[in-house]
Amino acid sequence: MSARPSLPALYRAFLAVGTFSVGGGLAAWIRREIATKRGWIDDSQFLTAYALCQLVPGATNVNLAVFLGTELRGGPGGLAALAGLMTVPVGLFLALGTLYFALDGSPAGRIVAIALAGMGASAVGMMISIGLRLGRRNVRHATGIAVAALTAFLVGWERINLILALALLIPFSLALHWRAK
Repeated sequence: MSARPSLPALYRAFLAVGTFSVGGGLAAWIRREIATKRGWIDDSQFLTAYALCQLVPGATNVNLAVFLGTELRGGPGGLAALAGLMTVPVGLFLALGTLYFALDGSPAGRIVAIALAGMGASAVGMMISIGLRLGRRNVRHATGIAVAALTAFLVGWERINLILALALLIPFSLALHWRAK
């Protein structure tokens, strides 16, 4: 990790992530804000942190914010990152939820529902974008591509639990890598 950000800078960075990624796509925004824009970590550190945060219980992106904040500034950094990440989305979704239920069945309620669906669609696009971008930089061999495709198939298409998929694929990946060497 390059520079050690101040607590207010950490809060502002995650506030930007929470503000502009409402509806999803948090991992892409966190990477963009923390690794690409500010250079506090590199892509390798981001991928390691993201992988670890997927393995522990809870919302992966919240775990990621707390993990990165803690890595950059200790416990207070984890709290600053979490507070920054949650400030705008919690307020916005409380307001939208109230509006949605207040307008239920009306044409204005339908507009709110369409807006929420659009936010979800943009989140899917962001996740595909980050997956492709990081894959191009970090998966360079046929074995890596095969393991990534098999993981995506098992978890995305077959809906196998991520931990089970990893338990199956890690030995497979190691065997492929060992055979290639």
